[in-house]
Amino acid sequence: MKMMKWLSLAALALAAASCGTPKVAYFTDAQLGQSVLVPSADDLKLQEGDKISILVNTREPLLTNMFNLPIVTNQLGTASNAGIARGMSGYTIDKYGEIDFPILGKLHVAGMSRSEIAGYIKQSLISNNLVKDPVVTVEFENLTISVLGEVNHPGRISIDRDRISLMDAISMAGDLTIYGKRDNVLIQRENNGTKTFYKVNLNSSSDLYASPVYFLQQNDIVYVQPNDQRARQSTVNGNNVRSTSFWISVISAVTSITVMILNVIN
Repeated sequence: MKMMKWLSLAALALAAASCGTPKVAYFTDAQLGQSVLVPSADDLKLQEGDKISILVNTREPLLTNMFNLPIVTNQLGTASNAGIARGMSGYTIDKYGEIDFPILGKLHVAGMSRSEIAGYIKQSLISNNLVKDPVVTVEFENLTISVLGEVNHPGRISIDRDRISLMDAISMAGDLTIYGKRDNVLIQRENNGTKTFYKVNLNSSSDLYASPVYFLQQNDIVYVQPNDQRARQSTVNGNNVRSTSFWISVISAVTSITVMILNVIN
């Protein structure tokens, strides 16, 4: 009977340990009133393969139509004439860093920000005496960041602004789960065919703001590693020798066998 008592206590202890909540705090080194210098960063620069939309507005509708390429698609399940939808086409930057813009022809825009591209096209239209008062708007079409691992909503995040921080991306991914390692978040960045890995400690405000990847770029991959508790649970069947559930099962089996033996003896 004493053996059964000890086995039962061991099972309860393991069950209690499995219910423990990991540390979930951010910025544990921050102090009230403390000032931390945020790194400066330029607006996102466009790269080969990026797609953008460009809208030119002028006082003359005919001139506006010359510089805005419409796309026409047929919608299924409608009459041939009624199923037409119009939208603005995008420009994909080719391997030479160029786009083919109406009237102006090839324009090299790789390495420019949205505002720089808009200013470049506006100046080109004016200097070529094509338009006197154009308003040029440039928007991102396919720029994304991937957030993987221990976050609530892993996947790709569309970039809709000129600057996006690591904390912005984590927030849009639904925050880290309680199983995510906040002191070891990995960021993969590719530049000119070379992949570079960075580690960021979200528990440390000084480490976060000093990181060269505090501001993210398109195609960055953010990976939140699982902590030890999640690692013990992450198996094919969710049950191995490292998991709490495994040892609870073992103790339950041993307890049952012991009860059977004692019943036979008695």
